[in-house]
Amino acid sequence: MSSIVVRTLSERVFEIVREQIVTGRLATNLPIRQDALAAQLGVSKIPLREALGRLEQEGLLVSQANRGYFIQPMSAEQADEIYAMRLAIEPAAAAHAALVADAPAQAEAEAAFDRLDRAFGSDLGEMAVRNRDFHIAMVRPANRPLTTQMIERLSILAERYVIAHLQPAGRESRAHQEHRALLDLWLARDAAGLEAMLAQHIAATLTDLREQFAAA
Repeated sequence: MSSIVVRTLSERVFEIVREQIVTGRLATNLPIRQDALAAQLGVSKIPLREALGRLEQEGLLVSQANRGYFIQPMSAEQADEIYAMRLAIEPAAAAHAALVADAPAQAEAEAAFDRLDRAFGSDLGEMAVRNRDFHIAMVRPANRPLTTQMIERLSILAERYVIAHLQPAGRESRAHQEHRALLDLWLARDAAGLEAMLAQHIAATLTDLREQFAAA
């Protein structure tokens, strides 16, 4: 039982620290102070170390000898890589899932959109999480676990970029309208239309991010 408790605690710490990274609450240019962070979270350093190791595997942290863990800084190069991989995998995966999704899977995709809809206009960190859940809900019914895991990992890495992308005025509203249209195509099993629009949706986000990095 104790190992289950430790594993559950490590999972929760992982989720909390990941959220702090994604939403920018941890500084990117300073080493993570494990003692202070463990005290803040009210846990020992054991589950925290496990969580930090997982976050390094996810690509959100990097470790330096004798200096500890640092947050992987955002960059135009990383955005290019993340979104190029999403473009290569996600539109086709969602199109296939649309064709094979049963009624419960369709209901879950609608529920994921409803949660995204309720988050509209609120905290951008919450919006990013709900955005990820919605995109994964359109892929999971394909019953291709490796593909789903890959897309989910890319979506986690993309969350900081989603938040940055949504900050300029008007972006949030445009993204929301596109998500509604994507869901309609998905529910209608319009695989070709969905694949084309989802590719355009992802590519447009990358174009906006490139412009933001160039202007920074």
